[in-house]
Amino acid sequence: MPPVVNAEDDSKKKNGGATATAHPTANGDDDSDDDTPLTKLMAKKPEVKEEPMTQQSDASDKSSASDSGNGDSSISHPNANDDGDDDDDDDDVPLAKMAKTIANKPKEEATASAPATSGTDANDDDDDDDDDVPLQQLANKTTPKASPKKKSPAKRTTSKAKTKTEDDDEDYSPAKKRAKASGGGTVKKNKQQKATPAKRGKKTPKTEPKAEAKDDKKGGKRAKKPKKEEEVPVYRWWEDEVLPEGQYWRTLEHRGPMFAPPYQPLPKDVYLLYDGKPYHFEPAAEEVATFYAAMLERDYVKKPVFNKNFFADWKTTMTAQEKKDIKDLKKCDFSLIHRFLKQRAEERKGASKEEKQKRKEENDKIKQEYGFAIIDGRRAPVGNFKIEPPGLFQGRGEHPKMGKLKRRVLPEQVIINIGKEAKVPEPPAGHRWKEVRHDNKVSWLAAWVENIQKSNKYVMLAPDSHIKGRTDWKKYELARSLHKCVQKIRDDYTKGLKSKLMFERQRSTALYFIDKLALRAGGEKDADESADTVGCCSLRVEHVTPLPDDELEFDFLGKDSIRYYNKVKVDHRVWKNIGHFKKGKSEGDDLFDRLSTSLLNEYLKELMPGLSAKVFRTYNASITLQDQLKSTPVDGSIEEKMLAYQRANRQVAILCNHQRAAPKTHDKQMERMDEAIQKIKDDIAKTKKERKALKAEVRTHTQSHTGCCIEGMKRKLERLELRLKKKEIAKIDKEENKTIALSTSKLNYLDPRISVAWCKKHDVPIEKVYNPTQRRKFRWAIEMVDKDFVF
Repeated sequence: MPPVVNAEDDSKKKNGGATATAHPTANGDDDSDDDTPLTKLMAKKPEVKEEPMTQQSDASDKSSASDSGNGDSSISHPNANDDGDDDDDDDDVPLAKMAKTIANKPKEEATASAPATSGTDANDDDDDDDDDVPLQQLANKTTPKASPKKKSPAKRTTSKAKTKTEDDDEDYSPAKKRAKASGGGTVKKNKQQKATPAKRGKKTPKTEPKAEAKDDKKGGKRAKKPKKEEEVPVYRWWEDEVLPEGQYWRTLEHRGPMFAPPYQPLPKDVYLLYDGKPYHFEPAAEEVATFYAAMLERDYVKKPVFNKNFFADWKTTMTAQEKKDIKDLKKCDFSLIHRFLKQRAEERKGASKEEKQKRKEENDKIKQEYGFAIIDGRRAPVGNFKIEPPGLFQGRGEHPKMGKLKRRVLPEQVIINIGKEAKVPEPPAGHRWKEVRHDNKVSWLAAWVENIQKSNKYVMLAPDSHIKGRTDWKKYELARSLHKCVQKIRDDYTKGLKSKLMFERQRSTALYFIDKLALRAGGEKDADESADTVGCCSLRVEHVTPLPDDELEFDFLGKDSIRYYNKVKVDHRVWKNIGHFKKGKSEGDDLFDRLSTSLLNEYLKELMPGLSAKVFRTYNASITLQDQLKSTPVDGSIEEKMLAYQRANRQVAILCNHQRAAPKTHDKQMERMDEAIQKIKDDIAKTKKERKALKAEVRTHTQSHTGCCIEGMKRKLERLELRLKKKEIAKIDKEENKTIALSTSKLNYLDPRISVAWCKKHDVPIEKVYNPTQRRKFRWAIEMVDKDFVF
């Protein structure tokens, strides 16, 4: 094999100064040391560049890949690719000739180039271990037609030892291997290490370049990582001029929303089977059929309400003839359409790297056009600029409207909100906007009414925009200011529990529930058209049951059809009031028949400007987190502190009833964690046993390497015990949170400044609490507060 050289100078020219090493045969370089006298080679001091490849630029990565002659191959240290055949220059030189050349070398020079010990500098001239072997003996041991040298067992051992898991300690190795590593190798090992000019002076571990090479093969992730972490300079809006109350912007420009693409009809050989016979629809009904076919593997299609609503809305898209022909959903076979849609999804997922890159570039282009707005001359990201495409409504829980058709949104339904001086975005060809407004009292860019629940939908700015940040800050500041008057409010509603007026007693009892149990206030809605969900003010008689010892049982469906079930001990006066409110009423009657959400909020605004029932929920969530975090172990590890944080967050989630169904894979995940924990325990037991045996060896046979082995084992045990502790903490955390949704409260109800101050106070990296998207959302909190912040 041709020799490997350090192409530093050549790489510098190609990579703009960055250094890289490349195989000479890959770039056509024919500079070889084969014709150079061995004495000169052995006197050389090759330069060893040990800087990691990850420090190179993207251009450097591309240049290195092209230089190697293969875009997929990695460029790494010359010694990093020892995978069977050694890349020694002298592989093609007959051994007799080599021995003859070495024989001409002065004896003093041979002595100077004796093999280095474990303490030898990495830049010594030569590490040839054959210098101490007589030349005649060396020549007699091989034939002139020696086959290319294979990798020595000693090298393989070293390589494997360096690539062990984090459980292993590099200072620990079995006695024989340790002896070799410290310079006590045999002559057999020395024979296998010939003079290697390209390797001379190499004492660095080989696995580090290999790790870099792997990263390059995977797409140069390490080289591109700094690019991903580049952040736009922070706009410190909290230090900027404050707009008048209620005003969000002075000037506003944007491109408008992006509409769903038009429907593409199915191929002629893909169709619905009705009563076993092929049936072709017109595009309108065919598109709705594809919505149902896409959900064949979901549980929704087994629900009668879903099927009933779907079939009713599907019929509205059919022609007169199609309505006449299609009479029973049970006779419709969507399997061919389902198979086609699934195959198309798999093809898209398995697309080539070039196709995926092309799609990415197209999406980036769309984002640059639609994904940003100009607010007061400052560029701000837009959140959901794509209008949701048509489909089937699913809802949460047993929603009565599941299966209904979410119709395509047209420009004629959309209201555009933009600055007066800005250019109004053009609607799609052949269409017009419903209305164009210039309202700086709202922050949305576009709005429309969806057809299922008749609710407003908006195109809003992204959560990390400065307008959203300012809105969040105001929300938490309002909740924070409640702390100053919350006791007065509590005294007031406690007094009202005994009022002679039924309205005041109901209002005070409802406010007690909102404050102590963090119940949502609830809103007025059409009971015939929406799911049977309730809040505090809309509780019915059957939702609250008095139990002995001043205990109440709550059982109802809250927001998003999430069940709220709780048994709680309350104030005796509250318990008595509930019994009184239920008298003379039957199931279906309102518990608070004199009260409404609007009346409650009007009363709260009299107590504090801007106060509403929702502010109580935010206040109680944040103050609960702050109180729970006081139990954080000051001297604990990062993992122990994070467990304390998760437990505090969990108490908030329980208070706010943020529940979820246990993941389907939870049991399997727990089994894998148990297996990992048991494996670590077995490793600990094994290491302790080996350490004990070595200690016994010290007492019987004193050897120089044994003390090092024992110390290495001690460090290994410490690491294993640390890993065991981390795994056990992670298992506890996962088990405790299997039915709790922690992110909802963390993103919507907890003042982020509490978490940021806690991280700074306890030296916990903010990355442990917030992911990159959340850190951008709460950048204002991260920049604004220090460790002494108190909610």
